[in-house]
Amino acid sequence: MLSSYLNVYNTCVVILKRKGYQLSFERSTTTETWKAARGDFQFVADNPIELLGLTGIYDELNPAADTEYWWRLQEPDVLSELEGR
Repeated sequence: MLSSYLNVYNTCVVILKRKGYQLSFERSTTTETWKAARGDFQFVADNPIELLGLTGIYDELNPAADTEYWWRLQEPDVLSELEGR
């Protein structure tokens, strides 16, 4: 079983680098911010696992431009199905 944990972080950033993303990391006393960029697209997350997920959306949808809500898929509504609505 694989779960979301610190020991997965390095694997995520290695995959992101292999995919050609420019990476950065900022730490304050209360938060961490992980960033990835490629072309005109930028991604920000609280950890590398989330960052890999966000870039995975980009890689899957392959938008032509950074337009409003380019990441949004409305149908099918799988979230409602899983929640039993």
